[in-house]
Amino acid sequence: MSYLTLIVLTLVIGMGATWWVNHQIKKYTHVPSQSGFTGAQMAQHMLAQHGVTGVQIRMGGHDQNHFDPRDNSITLDPQAYRGTSVTAVATACHEAGHACQFAEGYAPMKIRGALVPAVNLASNAWVFLLLIGIFLHISGLTTLAIVMYAVVVLFQVVTLPVEFDASGRAMKYLQGAGAPAAEMSGTSSVLRACALTYVAAALTSILQLLWLLGSREE
Repeated sequence: MSYLTLIVLTLVIGMGATWWVNHQIKKYTHVPSQSGFTGAQMAQHMLAQHGVTGVQIRMGGHDQNHFDPRDNSITLDPQAYRGTSVTAVATACHEAGHACQFAEGYAPMKIRGALVPAVNLASNAWVFLLLIGIFLHISGLTTLAIVMYAVVVLFQVVTLPVEFDASGRAMKYLQGAGAPAAEMSGTSSVLRACALTYVAAALTSILQLLWLLGSREE
């Protein structure tokens, strides 16, 4: 595979995933949740049902939706925090799912957390080492760069079960809370679309790694 082909392929994968996510999120942003609760309220109810305490739920900026294990907090963007749509509730409960994972010591999350320091270093350094190794013909640096990039790929692969599990927890909670079938279908569509971004990122990274390994053998 040529590098140009790789670039085109990864762009298609990334742009396709982004389009589908935005389409599903926008679609279900206009569909109200039957419960009438805001995303922040639903996240709090989900945490309470699972006996998880001490989690701060705060409002962040646009598209800021994440769980931070460093201070055990959930950040939701304004639409997810204050909104009562299917998208808002699905997003908030997904992040609450991460908080539940952290509270119970979910193994894949612990593994991902352990990889963070190495990934922070590798993600910023590998490309520079690769370029230096190529231009100066230092095979050791090129090998080190590929190893560092492999750590980044591993992190993205480990992220997949963490994200899938959080979505599964959200679905299970909402179903148990009595969400109607149509709402559950919409929730599933939103969460599957968001998961697609992680799948696309992992896939493109794996393709990049395979290309690097193949180029080294040539």
